[in-house]
Amino acid sequence: QSRVVESGGGSVQPGGSLRLSCAASGFSLDYYAIGWFRKAPGKEREGFSCISCSDGRTYYADSVKGRFTISRDNAKNTVYLQMNSLKPEDTAVYYCAARRIFPQHFTTVQAMCVRPDYWGQGTQVTVSS
Repeated sequence: QSRVVESGGGSVQPGGSLRLSCAASGFSLDYYAIGWFRKAPGKEREGFSCISCSDGRTYYADSVKGRFTISRDNAKNTVYLQMNSLKPEDTAVYYCAARRIFPQHFTTVQAMCVRPDYWGQGTQVTVSS
């Protein structure tokens, strides 16, 4: 059974850091793009980062650019999200999602993570003093 599972969420003070993990099972990341999404109460879901696991190309939304870093370890079949300089507005449930892709079919990394095939269950991130 193919799935992705997030871990690493928690509570942190403003300015702090967290690292989320997205572990894939049942398929190889080599042929997938992994996206990170978040959903805050009263707000629409936001897709804010994406990585092409075959070549490492990345995308970041302006809301996280310069603070968050997405990376992958294909040997461990895991994608990471390093989150630094966290703000209260980063508080949300964070999801990773996987999509089978052929990278040559896409002109932007952002587009690779639209309409994923598999979603994780989510992990809560709370930024508060």
